[in-house]
Amino acid sequence: MDKTTGLTCPECSGVVPLKEGDRIVVCPYCDVHALVQGDHGIRRWQVSRQIERDEALKDVKGFFSGIKKARDLKKEAKITDMFLIYLPYWRVQADVAGWRFGRVKSGKDSTKPVEVEVLESMHWNDAALDVSEYGVHQVTLSKDMLEPYDSEALHAEALVFEPTESHTDAIDEAHSNFLLRGRMKESLTKTYFEKFHFLHEHHAIVYYPLWVARYSYHKRHYQVVVDGVNGKVLYGKAPGNIFYRAAALVAGLAAGNFILVNGTLAMGAAVAGSDEGDGAMLVFLPIVIGIGLIIAGYRAFRYGEEVEQIDGKSRKAMTSKSGGGNFISSLMGGESQDLGGLMKSGMSFMDELQEMQK
Repeated sequence: MDKTTGLTCPECSGVVPLKEGDRIVVCPYCDVHALVQGDHGIRRWQVSRQIERDEALKDVKGFFSGIKKARDLKKEAKITDMFLIYLPYWRVQADVAGWRFGRVKSGKDSTKPVEVEVLESMHWNDAALDVSEYGVHQVTLSKDMLEPYDSEALHAEALVFEPTESHTDAIDEAHSNFLLRGRMKESLTKTYFEKFHFLHEHHAIVYYPLWVARYSYHKRHYQVVVDGVNGKVLYGKAPGNIFYRAAALVAGLAAGNFILVNGTLAMGAAVAGSDEGDGAMLVFLPIVIGIGLIIAGYRAFRYGEEVEQIDGKSRKAMTSKSGGGNFISSLMGGESQDLGGLMKSGMSFMDELQEMQK
């Protein structure tokens, strides 16, 4: 009988060998006995590599260009290692059906009741292990890309990583992402009731090819990760450009102070001449924007010694627990920044200014 290795131990996440027709299997790593449930088990797929090593190497060299990176990076960078890996990713597909009842803003001071219906097929994927070293939390997956998992062929071609994340945690995270996307269909001022169902749900592990290049620059070491299917650089680190950092600091200080002073005066004059009592809150808008620009310029200077480049589609998918960010975070280049982090950056900036004046 043929043997497959497409099952994962529910206790230790190890790969469990399985013969056709087996109903009870024993994990060779932790001796846990498990019941095989046929179609309800976790399927495993793989995505074939389309990019050869030489093509990936060209993409890595293209990564060395950029205004934020050291000006001589393309000339001085030396690639020391280049290898192929297959990382496992959870893939969850479901038909999301939901209903929400609440109120939305209608006019200046009133709201109206509304019923929102959600019915959409959704997909979610996320790395099934810690990818902090490689920085690729999501990959682009379509049904047409999936091929049956062949463990021996993959291990003969590249370094293959096995899942370590809990299946239950992955499903919870996928559901949380689906909930967030369902709620984003329409923003409610007040929600009285909501209910979502996940229908025709399918779970799978997909092994995805990535090229990893390691290079050195002035005795410092960095890494670049290239998509093994389309050749796109998904993640990389590089030394920063000191001239760009200085220009960002000067520009941030100049623009931020201009908006902070002149914008606040102009907005104050406009509000003073208005009959609307709630317009006073608009005075704080140029203050927030000005401070945001100043801190953004400071952060570009303070933390720009090393540049981290992450493809937008490779970032971890948001969930209903992670929130959607804010305006200040967008000024920081997409980094998550709460009020505490903002105050900390501001205090550090003031401390360094005082040190420079001594």
